[in-house]
Amino acid sequence: MARPGLPPAEPDTLVVHIPIAFVRRGGRKALITPDGSPAPVPQRPYTSSALITALARAFRWRKQLETGVYATIGEIAAAEGINDSYASRILRLTLLTPDIVEAILNHQSTDVTLGRLLQPFPVEWASQRRLLPKSA
Repeated sequence: MARPGLPPAEPDTLVVHIPIAFVRRGGRKALITPDGSPAPVPQRPYTSSALITALARAFRWRKQLETGVYATIGEIAAAEGINDSYASRILRLTLLTPDIVEAILNHQSTDVTLGRLLQPFPVEWASQRRLLPKSA
């Protein structure tokens, strides 16, 4: 069977024709099925960049405290130009279980937000796992 505009198919080649179209909708591309309806697109779990940035800061600040770059949380806050209380709440993120941190960094966590983590949470890992599910 001749295909217009394409080289002839090899005898062992299977050609599949899928009637779809790509159209722009509000600046983004959408997949349109033959009946004109948009195709369902699986949604990737969303983790805010603010949460990931806060985790990175927390672990960086902890390392700076442990290595003696800064002696107190107050020194970190002054160097960063932030409030001592905020710096303390961000540093508390280093107490999260490793599997919850990993899930956040791998964009698997949908229920955990920075606002939620800035509120007091239990230090015990078992309690954290019950309170903060690591993935949806």
